Amino acid sequence: MDRRNFCKLAVLSSAGVGSMLLNANLTLAKGIPSGVFTGRGTDKCYAGPPKGVILTSLTDLFKIGPGPSSSHTIAPLRIADNFRQTMEEMPKDRIGNAQSIEVRLFGSLSATGRGHHTDRAIMAGLLGQKAETCDTKLMDQLQDATKKYPTTINGKTFMISHDMIVWDKIEHSYPYANTMIMRLVGKDGSIPFEREYYSPGGGFFLWKGQPEADRGKPLYPYHSMTQFKVMAKENKKSLHEIILENEKAIMKFGDREIYAHLDMVIKSMLDGVRQGLQEEGLLPAPFVFHRKAKRIYERSRKAKGGDGFMGRLSSYALAVSEGNAAGRLAVTAPTLGSAGTMPAIVSVMKEMKLSRNAMRKGLLAAGLIGFLCKNNASVAGAEVGCQGEIGVASAMAAAMITYATGASLEATEVAATIALEHHLGMSCDPVGGFVLIPCIERNAFGALKAYNAYLLATNEITSQHWEDLDRVIMAMLETGKALPTSFKEMGTGGLGVTMVDC
Repeated sequence: MDRRNFCKLAVLSSAGVGSMLLNANLTLAKGIPSGVFTGRGTDKCYAGPPKGVILTSLTDLFKIGPGPSSSHTIAPLRIADNFRQTMEEMPKDRIGNAQSIEVRLFGSLSATGRGHHTDRAIMAGLLGQKAETCDTKLMDQLQDATKKYPTTINGKTFMISHDMIVWDKIEHSYPYANTMIMRLVGKDGSIPFEREYYSPGGGFFLWKGQPEADRGKPLYPYHSMTQFKVMAKENKKSLHEIILENEKAIMKFGDREIYAHLDMVIKSMLDGVRQGLQEEGLLPAPFVFHRKAKRIYERSRKAKGGDGFMGRLSSYALAVSEGNAAGRLAVTAPTLGSAGTMPAIVSVMKEMKLSRNAMRKGLLAAGLIGFLCKNNASVAGAEVGCQGEIGVASAMAAAMITYATGASLEATEVAATIALEHHLGMSCDPVGGFVLIPCIERNAFGALKAYNAYLLATNEITSQHWEDLDRVIMAMLETGKALPTSFKEMGTGGLGVTMVDC
């Protein structure tokens, strides 16, 4: 079929006639049928929206913790805290046989963990720090590899230091790229206890043999946007009502607890922007790296028209990203590497004078997109590249502002779809393994794309949009699997090695 006939077919379809021509017995998911093309050279087709039940909660998705990385800083801190709690619950004779603690890091944790403060995060967790209230000054002190810190766990004193951490194999056979083994070691070299942990991205963690969490069942089960839209229509429920009611059922929370968490997330994002716009100077790195958020913000206020807005929006994203790179507390949205994208859009929503209720609804819409991306693909740079971090963050931010401004569920999906679609193929190749280049600027571009996706989605006829979110998420997963390992957070390819003298 030539271009002219295809365009005619597309026009007929948007007018409601195309369904007769394109076969009405297609799946519920939107998409261009293969029959309109000739000579494709493949019989590969979309298998349909994924099935299952999403049990991820808003408190899982939007976590607060120290930067610079959710998978390499927050998750290791939470893992170490979990290991400490497990030790506290051990029988006295078992803990008594242990002399020291050993931590072995594999994959991306081993490759780029030093630049992401993974060692400091592990030590902080074993010293009793919690991610959401972590003392960032202590994290800075833990940089000193010559010091040892005593801590008493279940009546026994252990020395916490850099010596306990082993930077193990980068290539391995464990089921997750970011794998971390924590163990107790006896005087004779025996291992009274060990646990194999995984960091799948976004500050989440799990361990081998982990029992199923004690959670409730969602009132409105779904595993794809296609299912979600059908369920919303059948139950005459809005997006935010479904997410809110599911959250209450899964976590056994009330409205007060959920709204308190949402408000804390919004406040943390806005605080990060405000603080970052006041700071200047260098960021911690082995090379000279200057902050620029404040300068760009000040210049944007003098610029005219669209240049002023673009500069201001970019400065908001840079402000939070620079703070995250400095190790300050930030929100996983969905990761810390992408922590600046959503706060930039939240700041714009505040400038638009949206109500608190509208802001909450927007965050619930962002949560839906995050749930779908995490459960049907990944939000980890080590798994699918930066498309899973900045790409998903941009999609979440686009959905947030679209829904918060009163747009429909369909427009919200289109906004998220456009934002994610135009991040497909993005590698994760930080220079030197630090969340600096290109991570900080990518947050600004993620915010700009999110806003543009919002404009496009709210100014087009949604029924005429070909792509749907489920298929773009599938494409992200497929693309991520095809990316070479060196382009997935290892710092050993692409931009990750462009500044190295050889």
